[in-house]
Amino acid sequence: MKALHDLTASEAAREIGAGHLSSEALVSSCLEQVRHRETTVGAWIHLNPEQALAEARLRDQHPATGPLHGIPVGIKDIIDTADRPTCYGSPIYEGNRPAWDAACVTLLRRAGAVMLGKTVTTEFACRTTGKTTNPHNPAHTPGGSSSGSAAAVAAAMVPLALGTQTSGSVIRPASYCGVLGYKASYGDLPLPGVKPLVVSLDTLGAFARSVEDFQRFRAALLGESAELALLNRSPKIGLCRTPQWSQTEPATRSALETAADKLSNAGAEVQGLQLPPEFDGLCDAQNTVFVAEGARCLCYELTENRELVSETLRGVLEPGFEISRFEELAARAVIQWCQRSLESVFADYDVLLTPSAPGEAPEGLVDTGNPVFNRMWTALGTPTVNLPGHQGPQGLPVGVQAVGRIGEDEQLLSVATWLESRIT
Repeated sequence: MKALHDLTASEAAREIGAGHLSSEALVSSCLEQVRHRETTVGAWIHLNPEQALAEARLRDQHPATGPLHGIPVGIKDIIDTADRPTCYGSPIYEGNRPAWDAACVTLLRRAGAVMLGKTVTTEFACRTTGKTTNPHNPAHTPGGSSSGSAAAVAAAMVPLALGTQTSGSVIRPASYCGVLGYKASYGDLPLPGVKPLVVSLDTLGAFARSVEDFQRFRAALLGESAELALLNRSPKIGLCRTPQWSQTEPATRSALETAADKLSNAGAEVQGLQLPPEFDGLCDAQNTVFVAEGARCLCYELTENRELVSETLRGVLEPGFEISRFEELAARAVIQWCQRSLESVFADYDVLLTPSAPGEAPEGLVDTGNPVFNRMWTALGTPTVNLPGHQGPQGLPVGVQAVGRIGEDEQLLSVATWLESRIT
């Protein structure tokens, strides 16, 4: 029998709904796991156990109605919460208490969720590192920027945690930590109350232990059905190595090829896919937009509080002030051309299967890893899911990434459920 903290969000929600489990018992089990693992993992920036237990007891006083009733959730500290500090990973905002919750937090509360605490984010959800370590080996990075959320789910401290992605901040740490990660279609999930980094790229996502948990997450935020429609046929999958394939390590090549073989043997139609040559410049285009717009979004911090911004982050974003409008528009034109080409790319496939990360989580905590296999999909706005299931030579997880059509997140999750049962 599973320990309570090992239940998926969907399993726990069904048990609570049936009256077989209390939210207080579930939250207590998660907090016990936090006490057991947090000293090493460092996934949380703010925890108030009594506050979380009080919320759980309140949920237990009412019938389960929302899709996440009584379910503890971790909130990335880039997302505003009125009853807990929100510091955006920066000393500039130490002790900051927003006036109100972010829209996604309010909607989670309306769906019955219990806020367990705030998880570590890298500085302004960008490329610097935080205190979090990889739950599988503390000498390795958990990835970023949603470091704490990925690690908290991987360490069974919480069944569901929110993240954001502007380059690779959900899918990459999900791969490194060996959990399921979901980045929604651009613009699909509400962002009011989430600290902007690059408005034209910022996207909400989540970490969980089953694909069906993501549908409950979507149900809470969008009012969709909490039950995911199951795929009634074998899917058609495009095996997409991407123009960055030369940057893969043997572990990622093995993970993708092994997954493709398993899926083909299970009845899926798997075919190799070559992207149009214009996609070769997509990662560079995403980086140009990231740096130019990121500098503008954080211009106050970079100008008025420059000494409190890390040297690393200044080095990433300050060059954005020198990018000309012509250069930025040229980069956006590349992205727009590739977006228009997506329909033909997906013409014969339900999803694309592609690397989630170059390899296993890098050793050391000075870097969160390379988002090279996430940049293009974030730029295009497609929904993506990291599927764990492979292990590299150092014993660390390596995931593969399923990519769906823009705006067809439910279809992607249906296919990902089929894939999950066969490769994870």
